[in-house]
Amino acid sequence: MPFGGGNKCGCCQKTVYFAEEVVCDGRSYHKSCFLCLVCRKNLDSTTVTVHMEELYCKACYAKKFGPKGYGYGAGAGTLSMDTGEALGIKPQQSEPHRPTNNPNTSKFAQKFGGSEVCPRCGKAVYAAEKTVGGGSAWHKGCFRCAKCGKGLESTTLADKDGEIYCKGCYAKNFGPKGFGYGQGAGALAHAQ
Repeated sequence: MPFGGGNKCGCCQKTVYFAEEVVCDGRSYHKSCFLCLVCRKNLDSTTVTVHMEELYCKACYAKKFGPKGYGYGAGAGTLSMDTGEALGIKPQQSEPHRPTNNPNTSKFAQKFGGSEVCPRCGKAVYAAEKTVGGGSAWHKGCFRCAKCGKGLESTTLADKDGEIYCKGCYAKNFGPKGFGYGQGAGALAHAQ
């Protein structure tokens, strides 16, 4: 214990006395300093998440470090386009979208020198960079929606005619159309 009777606060570096001490991840904090780094809400043992000695509430931690993309929202069935800029999160810049340029999507036509050929870029796909979806092998960087370019996972894709789409673009382009089929729960729209 340092001179002055208490440990140093992991946030403000001032002395923490026993009556105001909160211990988390082996470090001491003042109760008033035990706050989420992003939203500044008070934390406790059930709401705190520590990332590289920084404190977050579970919600801010999930927004900043959790999975992103279709199907990962704030609640059941939500799709959020919030990039988190208001929370100080810088959105990742991705390469421009390139649609599939391989006109022949058959498995036999895609074999190239013992390796499968990526339907998006036409180059060989080796085991270390291989992602399988829609009946084909893709480079991880090419495993994106053909319409919007959003990165996909095996659980978030829909395929049609050898091409892969996010579920949102697939529904928009190939789903049912007409009265009663809208963009959200309970939405009514008339498509022409």
